[in-house]
Amino acid sequence: QVQLIESGGGLVQAGGSLRLSCAASGLTFSSYSMAWFRQAPGKERDIIARINWSGGSPYYADSVKGRFTISRNSAKNTVYLQMNSLKPEDTAVYYCAAAKRQRAEYDYWGQGTQVTVSS
Repeated sequence: QVQLIESGGGLVQAGGSLRLSCAASGLTFSSYSMAWFRQAPGKERDIIARINWSGGSPYYADSVKGRFTISRNSAKNTVYLQMNSLKPEDTAVYYCAAAKRQRAEYDYWGQGTQVTVSS
């Protein structure tokens, strides 16, 4: 049974930082590209960062480029999202997802973790 379990969300003031973690189990982690999505109230779920199965070629949405960093630790089967210079508009539920190698479709999703940025 595949599980993706996010942690690290919470309440932070604007300008602050948080690090999200997503621990994966039940899959061959090194065969999956990992991504972070977010969904704000009343909005669609959007991808904000992706890292390929080998740890290279990170992608960032323009809205987070230069502030967020995605990384992965294969020894821990975990993907991270370091979020700096947080803004109120970053408030959302953040989800991690796994896609087999270079596929665009995501096979597995986490349950989400809430990030709230106060002004």
